[in-house]
Amino acid sequence: MLVDEITPESEAALQRGLEWLAKNQGPNGNWDSNDLGLVGMGALAFMAAGHSPGRGKYGNTVKRAIDYMTSKARADGVLNQSDAQRDMYNHGLAAFVLGQAYGMTSGQDRKLNSVLDRALKVIANTQCEDGGWDYRAHRQPVGHDLSLVVMQAKALRSAVDSGLEVPPEVIDQAIRSVREHYSPHGGNRAAPEEEQQKIPGQFTYGKGGSGGTIAMAAAGVVCLQEFGQYDDWRIEKNMILIGEAIKKLPELKSGDGKANRNGTMPFDAYSLYYVGQALYQVGGTHWRDNYPRLRDYLVASQKFDAANVAEHGSWMDHGAGGGGRVSGKPGQLYGTSVACFILAIPNRYLPILQEGRIESLKNKFGTR
Repeated sequence: MLVDEITPESEAALQRGLEWLAKNQGPNGNWDSNDLGLVGMGALAFMAAGHSPGRGKYGNTVKRAIDYMTSKARADGVLNQSDAQRDMYNHGLAAFVLGQAYGMTSGQDRKLNSVLDRALKVIANTQCEDGGWDYRAHRQPVGHDLSLVVMQAKALRSAVDSGLEVPPEVIDQAIRSVREHYSPHGGNRAAPEEEQQKIPGQFTYGKGGSGGTIAMAAAGVVCLQEFGQYDDWRIEKNMILIGEAIKKLPELKSGDGKANRNGTMPFDAYSLYYVGQALYQVGGTHWRDNYPRLRDYLVASQKFDAANVAEHGSWMDHGAGGGGRVSGKPGQLYGTSVACFILAIPNRYLPILQEGRIESLKNKFGTR
């Protein structure tokens, strides 16, 4: 851990966020949400801060969330209780979180093990012929977009971290799909790689070059990093774009404890979730130069009103430049969970954040 990764202010903000999540979880452990992905994000915030299911100050909080997720797994193994169009969004995120819980508990929860095993089979069995995934849990010739690939990539990587086996052909096809979502700026996507390397470009939502957002730039980087493709030339091009976007963030000052505390985030929760991971996984100057900006923004914007339990210590799914996909209390759960996760990354408690395991991926997968 670098000396300046965690500050007294960021640690205090993290603890306030976890307190908000704990107080607002509810008896069912699901924060009144049937989106298993969102419930998983709530659990992930605590696990990233070192609280394992059933152990520590918030151990029971985590366990209730994990138990809720495993109890709601469908008979077909899919981790989704909402609309079928959200099958693989919720499934990928929930499977990732369960994989991290498996790694933190050494696989001692039999029900969790069984649910996770079936969830991984769902991911392998629903992978489309082009290496991507659809929103619904079914196999078809062509996957939908990069946002679905990154969800499943993280779940697969989580399984690998925990010592579970993933079919190598699933990994190969997923890597191929990710690279097909890269598009050179103003260039020819069919041009030889040596030509594309000479001009800027980025990962996009669709394969045709549409949806060139910071979220997708970060998602593509995360996908390649998850599978040990550290030397892929596309990574640096996207990291440059991410760094430029972070430099444009407004400065927030909160020295008086009141200013700017409106619960906004540097980016919307979805984007920030992947931006933070991309910075950490790539590391080096990208992490050292940019992470403090995200951290300090979150510290300065966190809602701060000790007399208001419903607000104090939380964030909303609203980025500095607008955006945000989830509103109301679910948006507050999402924003607070992601903010706590970002603030807790330097602790490196999660299996997926431990450098030794990250380096071992290169040996396991090699260059593909």
